[in-house]
Order: sequence, then C-alpha cells, then structure tokens
Amino acid sequence: MAYSPDPARIPAPVAGAARHNIASGNMLGMAAMTTWAAGFPAAEVLLQNWPSLTIITARLIMALSVLFPLWLLVEGPSKILSANWPRALVIGGFGFGLGTYLLLVAQAFTDPVTVALVASCAPLIGAILEVRAKTRRLNKQFAVGVIASIVGGIIATSGLAPVQLGLGALCAILATTLFTWASMKTVQAFPDLGTVGRSTITFTGALVMVSTLLAGSAILGFEVAPRVAIDMEQIGMLAIYAIVAMSVSQIMFIGAVDKLGVAVATFHINTAPFYVMVIMVLLGSAWNWTQAIGAAIVGLGVVASQLQPRR
Repeated sequence: MAYSPDPARIPAPVAGAARHNIASGNMLGMAAMTTWAAGFPAAEVLLQNWPSLTIITARLIMALSVLFPLWLLVEGPSKILSANWPRALVIGGFGFGLGTYLLLVAQAFTDPVTVALVASCAPLIGAILEVRAKTRRLNKQFAVGVIASIVGGIIATSGLAPVQLGLGALCAILATTLFTWASMKTVQAFPDLGTVGRSTITFTGALVMVSTLLAGSAILGFEVAPRVAIDMEQIGMLAIYAIVAMSVSQIMFIGAVDKLGVAVATFHINTAPFYVMVIMVLLGSAWNWTQAIGAAIVGLGVVASQLQPRR
C-alpha cells in the first residue's frame, strides 16, 4: 500500500473508494482474526492425541477439500488450469508450509509466550518488506501505529513473562517472516485470481511441503499416527480448525492484505489473543483485562497507521 497523497488533491470519487477500501479491509482483518481464533480451542482438543505435523497435514487436506470446489464454482476451470502453479508451490510451500513447521519447532524449543511475542512483530516485518518492495513510504503516523501494535501484542500475550531466546526464537522469527512474506506475495503474484483462488493455490503448495515433512518424519521413525481412534468429536474439531479457522480466515485475511497492504493487515494478528479470550469466556472462562487492554492498544495502532499525514 503506497504512501497516500494529500486528500485535498484527490478527486472525491477516488478518495471515497480509498476510504471504502480501508474500511472494508479492516473489517476483513477483524473477521479473519475472529474466525482464526475459533481454531485455538479446537486445536487444544486435537493436540491431546494427534502429532502436530499430522494435524497440520490433515487440516490442509480438509481445508483444500472445501476450497477447491469453491474456487471451481467461483472462477471456473480455466482459471485453475492457467494459474501459475510453480510459483504457488514456492510461495505456499516455503511461506505457509515451512513457516508453519518452523513455528512448531520454535514452540518445542521455547514456549507459547515466546512464540506469540515474536509473532507480534509481524507488522514491523511487513513494513520492512513493503519498504524494500517500494510499495510503502514510512511516515510518523504509520511508525506510531507499528509501535502501538507491537506493544499491544506484547501486553495481549502477557509478554512480561520470561522470554527464552536462542534457536527457538530464531525459528519463530523465520516462521513469522515467511508467513508475512507469503501473505504479501500471494496478493502480488496472482493479480488475476480472486481471494479464494489465491488462498487455494498457495495452500496447495503448503500441503506439498508439509506432506513431504510428514513422510520424512515417518521414515525417520517419528510418531505420525493419531494415538486414538478418530471419532466424530475429533472430526468436528478438525472441521472447525480447518474450514473455519483456516479456509474462511485465510480468504478474509488475503482480502485484507489486498486492500490494506501486508503491514497494516498483520496489525490485526496481535488482536487474536483477545478474540481467543472472548471465545473462552463464552465457553465459561474468566475475562482477562490484560488481553482486552492489549487489543485496545493494537486497535489504536491500526487507526494511527492509516491516518493521512498533513501537509
């Protein structure tokens, strides 16, 4: 998203369209994080009996079983056949596939708080990527927004807990960078596809990558099969985790990246702990003011980053 000129010099219809893009982009970002957060309680159930890499693979398979028919319905077979599949395999495989795996490695070496803290820096990584790509010029308002988003993310994840650095933190940084890079490239590399097509084609690349990692794990003797018989409860949890928290969430998040740029869209990621907390409150848990305050600070950062600079 490029630096915006003086609104007074923009024709009214263009300015109105820009404001509509910003409003709809932020609504998509909020909706994406709400649906993404719905997957965390489901993941907790699955992780009790499923190896992590197996869950990721099964999640992508179920997500794509919904996304492919939807893509075919929305854009037709010609779009699917003419799409740039080699590029999608690279972007999706390394960005969403390897990135997700590295996030699991990071959590194994450290703890969820450390991973969440590093992930809260996604807006900064997004801003760096956009500046390097010359799609954004920094200004004071945006810098304030980035700082507020990171601070809010740290507060929302109760980031005052001790942080374990080292190899785990490095994996978390690489995972966050890959995910942010892939989100930006998904929009840039496939301009002729809609959000459903963009999500489907890159998730296919992710599935190829994680399936390869899963096969390698099985060959090396690691546990890959669920430890209990798969019943309807687990299938239901996987459906929530794959269809709601992955397919629907990714379609809306890519839409937000398209309208806002990856830097601003990733601001919304730091509100995810708040949405998770709200869902858990509805399930009977206690309200957490720390996460609510952190989300409010992130929200202020979202607003500040999109204020037009005065001339």
